Amino acid sequence: MQMQRIWSVDLPAHVGEHVALCGWLHRLRRLSSVTFLVLRDGRGIAQTVLGDEAQLQRATALLPETALRVEGEVVTSAQAPRGAELVVTELHVLEPSVEAPPFELHRPHIPAQLPTILDHAAVSLRHPRHRALWRLAAASVAGFRQALTEQHFTEVFTPKIVETATEGGANVFPVEYFGRHAYLAQSPQFYKQTLVGAFERVFEVGPVFRAEPHDTPRHLNQYTSLDAELGFITDHTTVMAVVERAVRGMWQAICAQAAEETVFLKMESPRGVNQSFRVVDFSDAQQMIEAATGEKIVGEPDLAPAHERWLGEWALREHAQDFVFVTGFPIAKRPFYTHPDPARPAFSNSFDLLFRGLELVTGGQRLHRYADYLAALEARGQDPAPYQSYLDAFKYGMPPHGGFALGLERWVARLAGVANVRETALFPRDLHRLSP
Repeated sequence: MQMQRIWSVDLPAHVGEHVALCGWLHRLRRLSSVTFLVLRDGRGIAQTVLGDEAQLQRATALLPETALRVEGEVVTSAQAPRGAELVVTELHVLEPSVEAPPFELHRPHIPAQLPTILDHAAVSLRHPRHRALWRLAAASVAGFRQALTEQHFTEVFTPKIVETATEGGANVFPVEYFGRHAYLAQSPQFYKQTLVGAFERVFEVGPVFRAEPHDTPRHLNQYTSLDAELGFITDHTTVMAVVERAVRGMWQAICAQAAEETVFLKMESPRGVNQSFRVVDFSDAQQMIEAATGEKIVGEPDLAPAHERWLGEWALREHAQDFVFVTGFPIAKRPFYTHPDPARPAFSNSFDLLFRGLELVTGGQRLHRYADYLAALEARGQDPAPYQSYLDAFKYGMPPHGGFALGLERWVARLAGVANVRETALFPRDLHRLSP
């Protein structure tokens, strides 16, 4: 009967026992008196000691990333990861590498430029740092789900092929659909709102598609969006409270499920994550930036990236916060379904959440009356006919509601101090990249 395999991280619990490990040949370390075979599995790295010359010769002939099974006795070792290593008695090659990887994976950082790393994602994603980044993402999604489920949200899965552009505009990917025109969804917005009428509170984790010809470190043409929508709200501040709980839950899940990754990546905890986030009105923010920089921006309809960075620095300097809500954006620059501020109709009951100087979340209160939608579309010169199936939902008592969307890749990039969001997507899609 074959010996049961354990994970590398569990070696310390088996000191004095004979166990088996499975994984990839991470590297060989040859010293004057001993040779270490470093094995990497799906959870970590284990140091193993080759016991005789035959094992050494066999291992030396192997290329890195060869899939192996090793068996032996677990002993304590102060120099080994987690204080334990395996003295190998049997070495089995499960599948050899056909050729050497395009770069060395045992280095702290992959010694290659980002395009090369992305071209060879099948290999680069094996690197401990790149795996750690995705473990942060996975834990974040788990925390998001738990935080919203605890607030009685229902998870939903909405179509990604749609009949009309979800938010208007031309930044959509057309697809051929059985002789008809269709598009990849820019967001689940219309479906989220419709489902408020069925479940009251819904959320979704899924891909969204933006055909924007950006080529920047902060944009992807397909990214993972964490969306939520809830009914019977007072205004956008009700939604902001849910955002705070969701972000806090994401960080708590990282601490619980990916604590080793935070240490490995030398991450700093988000400042103020367990406090109420700072809030600044859009117009006030513009005036603050003008006063500090001398730049004339009052009257501009949105915040430029440099202005987001300034607000992030302000929140950290003045309030020891990595988070700041900006509220009250001009209604003209928000989607047609955004609810205006009753006291200032030219501005909206909407918000962005900036995290370390980068827009992370966009959300707000939505229109909920059928007549208001017809008026909003007419004011923007848009024909209501393409939206009719969406508009029909508002004929049947849709309550005041609102929601938000959070970009997963940006969240992870900001947490880990990664300069380019492409590093936090498994297989990024951008202006130039359609493979792997």
